[in-house]
Amino acid sequence: QVQLVESGGGLVQPGGSLRLSCAASGIGFGVAAMGWYRQAPGQQRELVASITSGGGTNYRNSVKGRFTISRDNNNLTVYLQMNSLNPEDTAVYYCYVRRSILALPYWGQGTQVTVSS
Repeated sequence: QVQLVESGGGLVQPGGSLRLSCAASGIGFGVAAMGWYRQAPGQQRELVASITSGGGTNYRNSVKGRFTISRDNNNLTVYLQMNSLNPEDTAVYYCYVRRSILALPYWGQGTQVTVSS
């Protein structure tokens, strides 16, 4: 079965950094896009960053210049390097993998990121 396992979340002080990882298994060939959403309490899930198999990236405006998304060469692991974190970044972060534009995404289990002193 397809599984996405996230790691790297935790508690960090404002201004600190955190690196999230998401490893996909059972996905087979055909990854078209990978990325990260996040959801804070009382908020809708929002796209944080995405990356296509060709390397194109997209970022939410509020994280531009602070976050960097990347992937491994076989598109089975996606990373999110988060710098200059602030309390507004506190949320559960979910990774996703989309096999193609015709397929629904697969989701990770979520990892909590808390930015607080």
